[in-house]
Amino acid sequence: MLKTLQIKDYALIENIFVTFKKGLNIITGETGAGKSIIIGALSLILGERADSDAIRNGKNKAVIEGIFDNSGNETARKFLISNQIEIFDELIIRREVSIQGKSRAFINDTPVSVSTLKLLGNLLVDLHGQHQHQSLLYPENHLHLLDEIAGNENLLQQFGDEYQRFYSSNIDFKKMITNANNVREKKEFYEFQLKEINEVSPEKNEDEKLKSELKILENSEKLFSTSSEIFQRLYEDENAIYNQLNEIAIKLSELNKIDASFSEKEEDFNSALILIGDVAEYLRNYQNGIDISPERLEEIRERLGVLLLLKKKFGGSIDSVLKNKEKIENELSLVENFDEEIKRQKNNIEKIRTKLSKLANEISISRKSVVNKISAGIKKQLENLGIPEANFDVRLTKKLPGTDEDYYVIINNQKYKLFPNGIDAAEFYISTNIGEELKPLSKVASGGEISRIMLAIKSVLARKDKLPLLVFDEIDTGVSGRIAQKVGKSMKELATEHQIIAITHLPQIAAQADNHFQVQKIERNGRVLSTITELNEKDKIEEIAKLLSGENISNNAMEAAKLLMHNN
Repeated sequence: MLKTLQIKDYALIENIFVTFKKGLNIITGETGAGKSIIIGALSLILGERADSDAIRNGKNKAVIEGIFDNSGNETARKFLISNQIEIFDELIIRREVSIQGKSRAFINDTPVSVSTLKLLGNLLVDLHGQHQHQSLLYPENHLHLLDEIAGNENLLQQFGDEYQRFYSSNIDFKKMITNANNVREKKEFYEFQLKEINEVSPEKNEDEKLKSELKILENSEKLFSTSSEIFQRLYEDENAIYNQLNEIAIKLSELNKIDASFSEKEEDFNSALILIGDVAEYLRNYQNGIDISPERLEEIRERLGVLLLLKKKFGGSIDSVLKNKEKIENELSLVENFDEEIKRQKNNIEKIRTKLSKLANEISISRKSVVNKISAGIKKQLENLGIPEANFDVRLTKKLPGTDEDYYVIINNQKYKLFPNGIDAAEFYISTNIGEELKPLSKVASGGEISRIMLAIKSVLARKDKLPLLVFDEIDTGVSGRIAQKVGKSMKELATEHQIIAITHLPQIAAQADNHFQVQKIERNGRVLSTITELNEKDKIEEIAKLLSGENISNNAMEAAKLLMHNN
């Protein structure tokens, strides 16, 4: 619902601020007063094209801001979430158009593109009349309306989930085919690479282990001589260190017997002596285990050379060699098991296709079940709105898939092209005169006739159409007084389901208003301005009387105005 609209420096408007309410909001005023300017400004915050020529003379920019009650519009809230726009119960939309022709748009103070603004506008307002913001004229919306009336939400959710699985499975299948064909072409090369790696048969971190062993072998003589020297000095020399330390241990024991304060130091010394003994034992075993083998030394050097060549070919490390081996084995395995994998994936796709076929058929049957109901209801409404010879039809069509097309379902042995929302396309057809051929709704005449057609459609779809605001610009074009009253009553009834803003010249429609606004031109400081005022009960009567009799309001016109309002 549109709560407030503020327009600054746009055409004849200097600065107006208007508060709209629930129900039927009627705007009246003399021709040229600026009624349609207000609707034009509203269309700007719905994403329509901006024209810098519309900026008020002498000003640098025009600013239009609308505040919507967004608390119950779940579709709009999801849109804000998907576009990372902060959500409040109130939705603030602002559009600025500069004299240079530049345009800026904001949703809840977040800068957005005009295309984003237009997408959101399509979720908030359906505007009928001189400014083309007419969602029901677009065939892509017709199927959505059928589904809402038929209550297909759950079926479509199931269908959408299966369609996504079907889409992903087909993509994966095509990638597998392409990949396998590529591998087939490279099979000999891959087999050669795998043979190279397997002939060497490297192990994880093998080169690092060999380098450590090589370092030891290259220094084996020094390791033997140095370890032997240390062992001899500790144990085998005439004045072996270990023997001297044993003598010191005996002396410390003697001191401890005299002075107990040596007890701790004697223990420490004996512990050190044990550690030195352990080191000596390790050195003796180490030197005995040293293998001075020129053959092993040469073997390691050759192995490291082979590993180095392999690393240069496959990424520079043993780890990369092993990863390449795994990749090549997987690629070759794909080719070897290609026929089996194709069969498995094809079976999976066909299972999903079977589910999609069943769901698509159920959705299509459900859509067909409401077609006659919609057509009859709209035709009846059109008769009430002064188009008695109208004929209306909802046409459902299906497409056959191309010869090589994968996206199809099979229903009763017939293939049908598959779309994300089923197999049907829908379009509304209408003729407004007897003997006239039915034509697509998008090609009917413009102006008041379109508005009345839209009003008829909206009246039938009211409880299912989720757009909260409908705007009708001069819906009364070509409508007589008797029909005007029916149009007004139809709008009044529709306003119980939607907020409606309508411009009219007919008193029969104006009399139905829940909230009545008057647009006037005034002169201020030598400039002409458009203003808008909400009328009280007394002013409503006078305005309707003026619509009945012109500027010179008679007593009869006043009584007729009261009678029109009383008969609402």
